Amino acid sequence: MIIATYNVNGVNGRLPVLLRWLAERQPDIVVLQELKAPQEKFPLRAIRDLGYDAIWHGQKSWNGVAILSRVGEIHETRRGLPGDPDDSHIRYIEAAVNGILIGGLYLPNGNPRPGPKFDYKLRWFERLIAHAAGLLETGLPVMLAGDFNVMPTELDVYKPERWLDDALFAPEVRAAYFRLLDQGWADALRILHPGEAL
Repeated sequence: MIIATYNVNGVNGRLPVLLRWLAERQPDIVVLQELKAPQEKFPLRAIRDLGYDAIWHGQKSWNGVAILSRVGEIHETRRGLPGDPDDSHIRYIEAAVNGILIGGLYLPNGNPRPGPKFDYKLRWFERLIAHAAGLLETGLPVMLAGDFNVMPTELDVYKPERWLDDALFAPEVRAAYFRLLDQGWADALRILHPGEAL
C-alpha cells in the first residue's frame, strides 16, 4: 500500500496539479495539508472522479487537512487535536482506513521566533506528543503523516547555518520532534534514506 502526504498549499488553486499527481502516482491513501479552503469549498467531486473518497476539515484562507482513500472506506475518528478547546486552527484530522489509524497533521510554522506564533507551535507540539502517546497505547497499526514543519537534523536542510534563527530548526522544536520519536514512532524518510541529505 502506498500512503503519501502532500502540502497542497491551496487545494482549489492547485487542483489541476493535485489531480494530475493523483492520476500519475495513484497513491492508495493521501494526507493533505494547507487546504486553504472553507469546508463547503473542498473539491470532492473532482477527487471522487479519480476514484478517491475523502474526509476533510477546511478553513477559509489557511490551514485545513484531509485524508483521501481509494482502498476502502474512511472512518473518521477525530477532528482537531485534543488539549485546547479554544484552538481555532484546523490542523489535525484522524481516521481509520484499510486497517490503519492515520493522524493527518499540519504542525504550525512558528515564525517569527521568538513570539506568540512560536509559543503556539511549541504548545501544539506538546498536545501532539500527548495525543500520539495515546495512539500508540491502543496497540493498533497507526501512522502520523503530514507537514511537521520541522528540520530535525542538519541532513534535513540545505545550508543549515542559514536556518539557525528559523522556528523550523529551533532547538526546542527539534527536541520536541525527537521526544515524539522516542515514544516509539519511526521516521519513514530516515528509515528509507539513513544518513542521506534530503
